[in-house]
Amino acid sequence: MVAGHLREKDGYYHIVLSYIDENGKRQTPSRSTKLPVKGNKKRAEAMLVQAREEMEEKLKYRVRCKSSGMTILPDKVRFTDFLIDWLDMMKTSVEATTFAAYEMTVKNKIIPYFDGRFPNLLLQDVTPKHIQDYYTYEMKVCGVSANTVIHRHANIRKALQYAYKTGQIDSNPADKIQRPKKIRFESKPYNQAELDALFKAVKGTDLELGVILAAFYGLRRGEAVGLKWDAIDFDNKTISIRHTVTQASIDGKSTIIEKDRTKTQSSNRSLPLVPPFEKLLHLMKQQQDLNKKLCGDCYNYDYEDYIYVNPMGERVKPGYLTQAFPAFLENHGMRRIRFHDLRHSCATLLYANGVALKDIQEWLGHSDISTTSNIYTHLDFNSKVASAQAIMGFFPE
Repeated sequence: MVAGHLREKDGYYHIVLSYIDENGKRQTPSRSTKLPVKGNKKRAEAMLVQAREEMEEKLKYRVRCKSSGMTILPDKVRFTDFLIDWLDMMKTSVEATTFAAYEMTVKNKIIPYFDGRFPNLLLQDVTPKHIQDYYTYEMKVCGVSANTVIHRHANIRKALQYAYKTGQIDSNPADKIQRPKKIRFESKPYNQAELDALFKAVKGTDLELGVILAAFYGLRRGEAVGLKWDAIDFDNKTISIRHTVTQASIDGKSTIIEKDRTKTQSSNRSLPLVPPFEKLLHLMKQQQDLNKKLCGDCYNYDYEDYIYVNPMGERVKPGYLTQAFPAFLENHGMRRIRFHDLRHSCATLLYANGVALKDIQEWLGHSDISTTSNIYTHLDFNSKVASAQAIMGFFPE
């Protein structure tokens, strides 16, 4: 247990702690709060409580290390070596897709920068300027967007926060830097006419199912690829979104991740099975049964529960939709958008046709209505004209 008290010295409050360290020796470190005694007692007491809690965490970590035979020498740990160790720890602590994002950023972006410019930089010597200079380099030299830098900052801060909580550094330098201002992303989804042309162009191609599921039903890429036959209720005319298939790079290898759950609890949803799509599904089922007969032993039965498979029975990979869709648009002279922008197109058209935000939220499977409101409620120009006409009576003459 860590005890402590406040001491007045030279007109300032000082924190004095008292505890038995991992080697059985009593320690009584002290440090200034930098708070003048007059009028700051409550703030100083709060800092004392925080200091005691932080030291408790550090002692627990040191005891665990000592009992397991580990020797932690912060002054000997290089910053980039620490980042590798942190990744190894995170691998079993977060979702595989989340870890893949951490690994890609840390190994491919952050570590190469620091190894190239500060190869011997120790963990305890990392300063806010080191981190700030890295962000500046990414934006000015590499042309990285502010939003991407913010994501990388989140990775660096999370890693250093772990080092701070485990007693390897005295404070988190990432807390002292100035993050770039986040730029709000505005997609340019397809309008009704563009979607009509797209639906006609993809008809009969291997992109047809993905485009319909994204543009009409608003499904995410992983939800579209993960759709199974048992999710289709032909009797009650519903589609249940409850299984996902995603793709991530882990340890340098492309990995397919299957989950019997969606991105969030709100993403588990049921949607109506409309007649045109029901007809398409029946045709696809017939074609798959025919492909099984034609291919015989060459057919891949591993994915027969899935709807989105190729003629040989192999499940379509999520990455295929991301890569093939823009190429398809270019080949057909259509405006270039991302595959995910089809989901934006769905939401924008729902909103433009008077569907309430709450209903759009449930259709898309957003956990928070603010997400729906912030991303998808951009009025088209005709809506803005209608809005202007509605208040023309108030315009001063």
